[in-house]
Amino acid sequence: MSCKTLRAVLTGVSVLALAACAATPTLPGAVASAAEPTPAATAMRESTAFTLGTDQPRTPEQLAMQFDKADLSIRVMPETKTIDAVAVLDFTATAPLTAVVVELDTLLTVSSVQVDGDELSADDEWDNPEGRMTIRLGRTLAAGETVSVRIAYSGAPRVAPQAPWDGGFVWGATADGTPWIATAVQPEGCDLFWPCIDSPLAEPARVDLHITVPSNLSAPSNGRFLDVVDHGDGWTTWNWSAAHPNTYAIALNIGPYDEVRADYRSRFGNVIPMSYWHLRSDDPDKVAALFAQFAPMLDFYEATVGPYPFGDEKMGVVETPHLGMEHQTINAYGNAYQLDGKGYDWLLHHELAHEWFGNQMTNRNADDMWLHEGLGSYMQPLYLRWLHGERFMQAQLQDQRRDLINRFPVVSGTERAEDEVYKDEVGPGLDLYNKGSLIAHSLRLLIGDEAFFRSVTRLVYGTATPRPGEFTPRHGTTDEFLAIVNEEAGRDLTWFFSGYLYQAALPDLRQTRESGELALEWVTGDGAAFPMPVEIEIDGLRQTVAMTGGRDRVAVPDGAHVLIDPDNKVLRRLEFIEAWKAAGGS
Repeated sequence: MSCKTLRAVLTGVSVLALAACAATPTLPGAVASAAEPTPAATAMRESTAFTLGTDQPRTPEQLAMQFDKADLSIRVMPETKTIDAVAVLDFTATAPLTAVVVELDTLLTVSSVQVDGDELSADDEWDNPEGRMTIRLGRTLAAGETVSVRIAYSGAPRVAPQAPWDGGFVWGATADGTPWIATAVQPEGCDLFWPCIDSPLAEPARVDLHITVPSNLSAPSNGRFLDVVDHGDGWTTWNWSAAHPNTYAIALNIGPYDEVRADYRSRFGNVIPMSYWHLRSDDPDKVAALFAQFAPMLDFYEATVGPYPFGDEKMGVVETPHLGMEHQTINAYGNAYQLDGKGYDWLLHHELAHEWFGNQMTNRNADDMWLHEGLGSYMQPLYLRWLHGERFMQAQLQDQRRDLINRFPVVSGTERAEDEVYKDEVGPGLDLYNKGSLIAHSLRLLIGDEAFFRSVTRLVYGTATPRPGEFTPRHGTTDEFLAIVNEEAGRDLTWFFSGYLYQAALPDLRQTRESGELALEWVTGDGAAFPMPVEIEIDGLRQTVAMTGGRDRVAVPDGAHVLIDPDNKVLRRLEFIEAWKAAGGS
């Protein structure tokens, strides 16, 4: 989820500054207040607690059906801030099935439900309490049989109180009053505006989108562009088709856009269309400078991880009236072309990371969210090295190290909801990003580049040798990544993951020096052995201490200067940072 906490993570801003960062930024040509609901409106209309959660346990019916296709026709009416929509959902039973169960926000009024063309009556044949809609089929489908459900609905969808952190629709406007609209629903899920199974494990095989908007506006969206139909009555429909989309990544983006496009010739031999939809009022030089970053970023990711996952559709970016979000093939960008002295746009780069870590490889449960956020965040220091060299990478890693919280483990080992991992009062929060990145860095330096990057590639694609057109999106877990790392490294590294991921406290390297000897001992949160080797420098001469069993001893002459881990390869407890934080450092 890139942007729930991203601004603080990736720009080196302290955790304490997060609240100040979280406000919707004022973008060029934007009227920021137009995207914010009034307190009264928010209080009057709110989604149910069930709808505001995501990644909920699926029902037995949902486990017994395969989501084949969603065909979504959505008319967006800026003047009334409402939508009028029809969703046709196709499923195949994988076990005996008597009902179709989907999620849809109760703020939206359902006017019609049909099953295979037959109209159903409310209450008797379908209902939608709390936003979980049960549609009774009237018969039992056998495994392999298909069913098509048509749902017509309309109304005023949830307005995002603070997109993208608290999601929904953003009804914004440009400086001249032209509507500028976006959706951002990761924290709450796809059911805020279309009927879906709100789980990362229930992606439809295809989503076709037909987005009807006033004819003076454009509606770039997910997947492959099909066509635009001008109805001649002031309304135009934009048609798109996306394969295997992440459910929360389906996004509406509506505004007075111009498109910049070019082809990227991949190192894997295919040609990928690149498109950037920006406000017509933007500075052309800034637009050109941002678009010029697309190809180098793609080249970095393809060299580092593997082929761009959606090359037969597009690498797309759209300017939005909120900070940003990783919407598959149409990433939201709201960083206002800001420069930060690093030579690249951090938001653009991090959202692009999620095409690999999030959209191509999706975590099976929110407890594995560090696979998205941690590995995605590690790509930023790696990119700085790619662009500018070691010093810039180390500076970014130090920013991440400074902001660690270490209050909750990165991975709990139990099924979690998204709020339980993203909110740092109950879960790892910012540590998903920072600690996940630093753990990846320590792992890379422990096992070497070849084993590390092959492990990452296998996690993302399910193979170490991915080729365009020969893979599809998949799901991953921490346990799977551990098994891959063990295989690639040729040794059991369970201790590494246990010491870093499953403990809140960082491993503590305790030192005792007396009688010409330095004694070193790793102490972990659970007291288990942590045989992490450590480099030490004694009067300028380096050696590696094996730390077998988590302990070791080294001869050190009296008066010699000792430097532990001179290249900062190992993530560990540092008392001076704790003291700085305790004194109010930020």
